[in-house]
Amino acid sequence: MEKYLSLSSNRSSNKRSLEGLSAFGSLEELILDNNLLGNDLVLPGLPRLHTLTLNKNQITDLECLLDHLAEVTPALEYLSLLGNVACPNELVSLEKDEEDYKRYRCFVLHKLPNLKFARKVTRQEREEALLRGSFMKVVKPKASSDCVTASPEHHYTPLPSASRDLTNHRGVLGKCRYVYYGKNSEGNRFIRDDQL
Repeated sequence: MEKYLSLSSNRSSNKRSLEGLSAFGSLEELILDNNLLGNDLVLPGLPRLHTLTLNKNQITDLECLLDHLAEVTPALEYLSLLGNVACPNELVSLEKDEEDYKRYRCFVLHKLPNLKFARKVTRQEREEALLRGSFMKVVKPKASSDCVTASPEHHYTPLPSASRDLTNHRGVLGKCRYVYYGKNSEGNRFIRDDQL
């Protein structure tokens, strides 16, 4: 009886490649990292599975995945989705921030209440997930054809339109009380006086 199985880096996006997992009913840990798995992921019933890693796949629909996992993996305690669009990561994507991760965490706890995270789940987080978790789904607006896309010629600027005209500008000159000498700057140690 296998309790641990790693099928990482098989690059198999085919649903049929996972059908054989039904023979592993006593499986407790399953690693499916880096396999090009997407939203069509279908796992067989794995009643003893407590750890599942789906890192670096192509999963974008978090709600669909969590609903499926709640149905086929009732004992699931640890789930890792790093490297998927469905899992916000502020270190990789500039569009994500800490608030996105908090909403993600709350939504996941709402769908899978027995789940544990690397950082301990507090009683307060579990209560919030119970009350507000269904509202924490991160929704992105769909791109529509009537949306104006930013062209390379038109960059955003916070300045008023009158100050954007390069032929009609007003310069600003001011004095500053602080004088920077750069004595303690690491960048200046590579610049010689004849380069200044």
